[in-house]
Amino acid sequence: MTAWAEDQGVPDNSIVTLMGDPYSELTEKLDMEMTHEGPKSVGLINRCKRNALYIVDGKVEIVRIAEKEDDPAGDDFPEVTLADSMMEAIAALQQGAGQEL
Repeated sequence: MTAWAEDQGVPDNSIVTLMGDPYSELTEKLDMEMTHEGPKSVGLINRCKRNALYIVDGKVEIVRIAEKEDDPAGDDFPEVTLADSMMEAIAALQQGAGQEL
């Protein structure tokens, strides 16, 4: 994950931490395992769905999953999980709660 962080330009002192899930333990606990036959048919086993979570004090506030019937991996339409979309969702959540972003 260190190499990926470097490739993506994540500085050492960033609030972003990239972590792996090599045994799919978190993937299973979050019920995010991709079960569609398409990816499995090309050898992608135990793959996690493309997702983004917003967690505050250990509570999941926003869950976004990029998947469609014809795009189970979310590769063609990842927008819902990208930073801009998540920032909008967080702002909307906080506005609804009367908080500032």
